[in-house]
Amino acid sequence: MFTIYRKELEWAGRRLIIESGKIARQADGSVTVRYGDTVVLATAVAQKTPRAGVDFLPLSVHYQERFYSAGRIPGGFFKREGRPSEKEVLVSRLIDRPIRPLFPAGFTYETQVLVQTLSFDPETDADVAAIIAASAALTLSGVPFFGPVGAAKVGYANGKYILNPTKSQIKDESVLELVVAGTAEGVLMVESEAKELSEDIMLGAVSFGHEAYQPVIQAIVQLAENCAKDAWDFDPSKSGLSAEQKAKVESLAKADLDAAYRITDKSARVEALSAVKKKVAEAFVVEPESVQGFAKSALKDLEKDIVRGAILATSKRIDNRGLSDIRPIVAEAGILPRVHGSACFTRGETQAIVVATLGSGDDEQMIDAIEGIYHEHFLLHYNFPPFSVGEVGRVGAPGRREVGHGKLAWRAIRPLLPSKEKFPYTLRIVSEITESNGSSSMATVCGTSLALMDAGVPLPRPVAGIAMGLIKEDKGVAVLSDILGDEDHLGDMDFKVAGTKDGITALQMDIKITSITPAIMQQALEQAKAGRLHILGEMAKALTAARSDVSAYAPKMTVIKINKDKIREVIGSGGKVIREICAVSGAKIDIEDDGTIRIAAINDASAREAIRQIQAIASEPEIGAIYEGKVVKTMEYGAFVNFFGSRDGFVHISEMADTRIAKVTDVVNMGDTVKVKVVGFDDRGKIRLSIKAVTSGGVTPVDQVA
Repeated sequence: MFTIYRKELEWAGRRLIIESGKIARQADGSVTVRYGDTVVLATAVAQKTPRAGVDFLPLSVHYQERFYSAGRIPGGFFKREGRPSEKEVLVSRLIDRPIRPLFPAGFTYETQVLVQTLSFDPETDADVAAIIAASAALTLSGVPFFGPVGAAKVGYANGKYILNPTKSQIKDESVLELVVAGTAEGVLMVESEAKELSEDIMLGAVSFGHEAYQPVIQAIVQLAENCAKDAWDFDPSKSGLSAEQKAKVESLAKADLDAAYRITDKSARVEALSAVKKKVAEAFVVEPESVQGFAKSALKDLEKDIVRGAILATSKRIDNRGLSDIRPIVAEAGILPRVHGSACFTRGETQAIVVATLGSGDDEQMIDAIEGIYHEHFLLHYNFPPFSVGEVGRVGAPGRREVGHGKLAWRAIRPLLPSKEKFPYTLRIVSEITESNGSSSMATVCGTSLALMDAGVPLPRPVAGIAMGLIKEDKGVAVLSDILGDEDHLGDMDFKVAGTKDGITALQMDIKITSITPAIMQQALEQAKAGRLHILGEMAKALTAARSDVSAYAPKMTVIKINKDKIREVIGSGGKVIREICAVSGAKIDIEDDGTIRIAAINDASAREAIRQIQAIASEPEIGAIYEGKVVKTMEYGAFVNFFGSRDGFVHISEMADTRIAKVTDVVNMGDTVKVKVVGFDDRGKIRLSIKAVTSGGVTPVDQVA
């Protein structure tokens, strides 16, 4: 009924199986990839007619995690997968970034790549398998694609690189988690988190990963030789403008573009460029929609030639900076009065206002993932409103860009955070991008570092980030520090490096050309280090270390520990006891399975009351200790006194006074507050109390004690 084509190889101790021909046969390209016990299905489909009027590649990539793949049912009311999770968005971006540069210019056919998990091994994440599967599906589809792409994950422990480390290795051993993808010739994408590693180690990890995925590329090539569909009859030279039309665009726009890119102010430059684009659009308004799209593309090519040529010829950039110069920086901390921590970081025409909020364990984010439910106590949310670039635009849920930029900053900061044991707060960071002209994600890193230190979070060292760019032509190469938005848009590389004075904590790279050499990467890393150290120096003008205490408006956090056997009593039936303690004290209380209790209170009195009530339940009264209590019942031979939380003890009539008394009620009555001493336990383990051991000459209610 169908023929199955398969390639297998042993790869880092696990079997990698790439298979096609059995599933999803109506797609242009369809592949399953199994690595360990993780299995993903990737499909690629392209429309057979171009999308008219566009000057970009209409490619969409979606990675979807199915809970059944891990033998789980989703939580929530609907019990089915809903909107993409943060993880799905991030893996979708990981797939998109290395494959997008490999489509030919002028290819405007709507193309969709879908990748979904069919089986999930908790020790083998699906991200690398998903990139490989998407690459293989495109390679087999016949769509013009200059792949295939390979991918690998790299760890680093005990001075050695680890290929495709397991989840346990990343958590317990590795000081690096790096995903690298690219072609046989070179690297196209890097995404990583590191614990202050050197530039040489990071570069070595990229090279190690590039070499490691070469057998995967060969396997895809061999599979394609057996079952790839016929290549599309697509000639990029026939999909653009005629020579006359290109000349028309150049004559209309070249001089004005050259003048516009000599304007250093972004707003004025954008206005001048808009006028040029409008002039060209009006000149082609009578042409077919497809020609109008090609005219936009030709105008963009002309922009690239002008900007890139000027940089290579003069070593000067759009804003007249040298290749390694950093824009002016203004760093401020503590700019907002009522928040727990705040900062404003401005670099040129990029600005981020970053706010830190300290919360309790109740504020942790519960994440329902295919791996299982877990809680995250460090949250970083990045907002990019349209006014930040002087535009009117959609306002709503965060898009992929916001999620990706926020996660990059999260990775950069997380290695420096104190442990929950040392600083038991939930941390939420919100970065509001109020201006943007290049690398707002790196401004977020700098602002986050300052806001956390302003909030009293004990970071051992501040963290800064910088974005690098590249212009690579036959006539020369230029590596650019602290790139502008136009330099990112018209350049060949977006290379972001974050870290401390001691090393790199996050590295992200996207290449828009087929590859770059290790020598260029080395230069970019060295230039980035110099820029990072400069930025850290500017940040130090605002704040050099974490403040000694948290804000007066932040909750006060106290950690105590009780015997695990007492947890049930502190919580009470259905949570009744703990809710009552919270209501009376006004504190928030989190109890962990090991007996650790975190108390978040608005003031010291609230915390003390919560601790008193918890200890009254979880602790045992000490013989010889004196406590304050209330008489709750009187009897013929004595009285019961509630003195230790919910604990009662019995005061025999003989222990009420130094002299003989006729009736208990001659001395105490219901509701009296007295001081009692624990004198022992009876045969049944009940607590025996004494009043006369505290006061001589009779009983004195506590409110009458001097």
